[in-house]
Amino acid sequence: MHILSSVEELRELNPFIIIGCGGGGEKFANFEGVEPVGFVDDDPRKHGKDFCGFKVSSSLLKLIDETDARSVAIMLPIGAEGTALKYAVQAINEGKNVVTSFRSLPLADNTSLIKFAEQMNVTIKEISPRLDNVRKIFGVAPPRCTEVLPKIKYRHRAPVVFVGGTSQECGKRTTTRLLGKEAKERGLEAGVISTDEMGLEQPVDINFRAGSLSVMDVAAAVMGSVKYLEEEKDPDIIFIEGQSSLTERKNPHPRGLSASILIGAMPDVTVLCHRPNHPYRKPRGINEEIRAIEAIEPTRVIGISLNLRNMNDRSIMERYEARFGLPVVDVKNGGASRLMDVIMEHIGEI
Repeated sequence: MHILSSVEELRELNPFIIIGCGGGGEKFANFEGVEPVGFVDDDPRKHGKDFCGFKVSSSLLKLIDETDARSVAIMLPIGAEGTALKYAVQAINEGKNVVTSFRSLPLADNTSLIKFAEQMNVTIKEISPRLDNVRKIFGVAPPRCTEVLPKIKYRHRAPVVFVGGTSQECGKRTTTRLLGKEAKERGLEAGVISTDEMGLEQPVDINFRAGSLSVMDVAAAVMGSVKYLEEEKDPDIIFIEGQSSLTERKNPHPRGLSASILIGAMPDVTVLCHRPNHPYRKPRGINEEIRAIEAIEPTRVIGISLNLRNMNDRSIMERYEARFGLPVVDVKNGGASRLMDVIMEHIGEI
């Protein structure tokens, strides 16, 4: 009843004052047939600036008096629920229709707002994530949008080492843990973040299953974990475990997860894990994964950690070094000392 399903429904509510001078507000204004008459934003740095052909205002009530707007569209990001609610109440109280976004003001969580709109004889609609269409296709879907984290921006102070891989089950968790252990043995204050529920072995400071989050929240969760770790522990170096792979064949589903963790980590350097003769995964290859990692983030792959569980010939390590031009180690059987030396050479003194 309150879910928008077509742009025609928006046109019936023209013209609009739009709350939010960011990506959401711009997208709304660009809907074919939608008629904006002004924009409002709480950010004082935007006040008086041009946005989509209008001067940004600081006051919704002032714009309502100055324009012929019939409706107010609230296009604010996740985390702005209080602000969105304030503007919705103002608009309804002035007799204006309201269009909200599920990101900042889901109507399922604000049923009193629906009742208020009905009392004031105005329309209230939500641009929803349309999970009903997913349910129609698959027979199952989350009951609501699972994207919940604010999109923080944080750049780490300590050097960050990302541990990626060419596939699932190739040694990322073990390599991350043993690097953290080696750093501690050298007297460094090391922070270790595991992005999997199996990250239970010490040393580990934070572990969570990144795959249980919306892909839109993963980078923020990693950045937030780094920020928390730096505030609580002030580490000299941080190791972050990646998940899956960017290039693994026959299993495309975790690739977006892998990319999101990498983006959130913003690593200074990367260690790549690989399992030759993997019994049940199909890695595309070391060169392909290196190219993908270095294309997504301005990081450098500086070493390879081999999982030799399915190999008896240890001379493969020398062959890999010659082939890929990178140090190759078996951290499970030989420790992480050499790999840590390579990391320190690249990041410098700590």
